[in-house]
Amino acid sequence: PAVLGGPPLQRAGKYRKVSGVRPRPDAWRPDYKSLPATICPQHSAHDWPLLSSSPFPMPSDSKIEISPSLLRSLHRLHRQRSDLDGQLKRGPRQLQAGEAMIAQAEGKAEAARETLKKANLAADEKQLQLKSREMRIVELESKLNSAASNREFSLLKEQIAADKQANSVLSDEILEALEQIDRFEEEVKQADAELAQQRADQAERSKQIETRMRELQGELARVNAELEQTEQEIPASARADYKRLTEAKGEEALAPVDGDSCGGCYQTLTTQLIDRLRMSMLIRCPNCNAFLYFPEDRKVR
Repeated sequence: PAVLGGPPLQRAGKYRKVSGVRPRPDAWRPDYKSLPATICPQHSAHDWPLLSSSPFPMPSDSKIEISPSLLRSLHRLHRQRSDLDGQLKRGPRQLQAGEAMIAQAEGKAEAARETLKKANLAADEKQLQLKSREMRIVELESKLNSAASNREFSLLKEQIAADKQANSVLSDEILEALEQIDRFEEEVKQADAELAQQRADQAERSKQIETRMRELQGELARVNAELEQTEQEIPASARADYKRLTEAKGEEALAPVDGDSCGGCYQTLTTQLIDRLRMSMLIRCPNCNAFLYFPEDRKVR
């Protein structure tokens, strides 16, 4: 029967000999030549080629020779450029962080001033209440002499005593409010001082970053010029692939060999790849597709 979802069936006699044994003519086997480029779990990878999933294919029999020292120089320059780009991007982020600290200090100072304003208004209102009650007490005391009866006189005395007691409590509240105002004024001073310090720090930070950015831009221009000059030494047959790979992956487009593994993805390399690297052949990692090279402490032929 046909394989579910698989290729059409053909007679095995139409195939080449497998492992030196010709199949029986009446045997039915799938036509593996029509399969997509994937590994069938029932057959060895030696029955058909395994296609790489990398978007940067390279001929399996590449015989391009390239100096390991050239690849080391290219990788060093790409690393330097990546580091410089990172530092250039950190500059604006540092300025943004400084602006955020200034905004936070401004909010704190504004909140302290608002608290002080409310405390002053509350204290002023209590002082007005105190003055109003004091005037009322004076008015009630003037009415004592003109009281028409003992009952009216007693009521006036009780009202005067109650107002005096209320004024005593209100006076204590006013004192507490004035003490709070003193604390709030100190907090406002501290908040304003912190805000001024943050603004001064930001101004100094901006000068330092501006100076550093100019230095980094000059250093980046030098590295780019050196990289462009060094790239001219790349063999013409490999230059296009190198450009595509470095534009996509940056410094990760190249990797040193670490023992018998790729220094970028730690994929174990075959003996054949190691031997070809020793002959200064241009080799890519079968896993991460990076251009491989030996470090300075490894000898090549």
